[in-house]
Amino acid sequence: MTEVVAALIWDKNKFMICQRPAHKARGLLWEFVGGKVEPGETKQQALVRECREELAVTVDVGEVFMDVTHEYPDLTVHLTLFHAGIREGVPQKLEHCDLRWITVDEIPQYNFCPADTVILERLQSIGKHL
Repeated sequence: MTEVVAALIWDKNKFMICQRPAHKARGLLWEFVGGKVEPGETKQQALVRECREELAVTVDVGEVFMDVTHEYPDLTVHLTLFHAGIREGVPQKLEHCDLRWITVDEIPQYNFCPADTVILERLQSIGKHL
């Protein structure tokens, strides 16, 4: 099983989503910023590194929002989604095709990676009162 971390980053009532590069697995689907945990890293360290590599920002990692295990045809991921805030920097598209800030109500307008489905359902059920 592959350990993966991701960030739920809010700006007022909108949260950040990123579009995967076309050439990668699940290309052009939307996801939360993040990636694989490397050997010797904590999940929090991995998330800080991934946000730096993918967005050129430094984040403060908060509490876990949700844990999800999902089986794709090519791998099984254990995804830990953390609340996170940008401490410094402005998000840049270093690896993704696009980056958007969306409201919970806009979730249905985007095609997300299947592993994110239960997270998005929880966000929709909680609404804007996070």
